[in-house]
Amino acid sequence: MPLDKPYLDVPGTTIFDAEQSRRGYHLNQFCMSLMKAENRERFKANERAYLDEWPMTEAQKEAVLARDLNACIGLGGNIYFLAKLGATHGKSFQQMAGSMTGMTEEEYRDMMIAGGRSPEGNRRTGEDGTAQPHRQPQGTSTKRGL
Repeated sequence: MPLDKPYLDVPGTTIFDAEQSRRGYHLNQFCMSLMKAENRERFKANERAYLDEWPMTEAQKEAVLARDLNACIGLGGNIYFLAKLGATHGKSFQQMAGSMTGMTEEEYRDMMIAGGRSPEGNRRTGEDGTAQPHRQPQGTSTKRGL
C-alpha cells in the first residue's frame, strides 16, 4: 500500500525518503567506497570499470560519469554520500552546491550570504498558489556537472 507523501509537491525538491533510499542504495554504497584511498585511485584510473563493479542502473552510472549531481539525487543519491564523489575530484561542498544550481561557486556563496533563495514559488502547492505539483525526477538535469 503506497504511503501518502504530501511532501512531494515542493517544487525542485527531491525528498530522500525510504523509497529514494532503496532506489539509490548501490549508488550511495559506491560513493561510500570512495572513503578509501585505494578505491579512489581505482575509480580515477578507470571510472567506468569501477562503476561496473556496482549493481547500479545504467542511468545512475551515466549520471556519475557526467558528474550530474541533480540526476544522481533524482536516482536515489543522497547529497552526503555524493559529497564523497565531489571530494574525490577535489571539489568542496560549496562548489558542488553551486554546480547543482547552475551558478558558479562565487555566485552560490554570495546568494547564501545574502540570505538564500526567496521562498516565493518554492513553497508547497496550496501554500501560496504559485507552485506546481511535483513530478518524480527521471534522472535528467540541465544543470552543470562537477
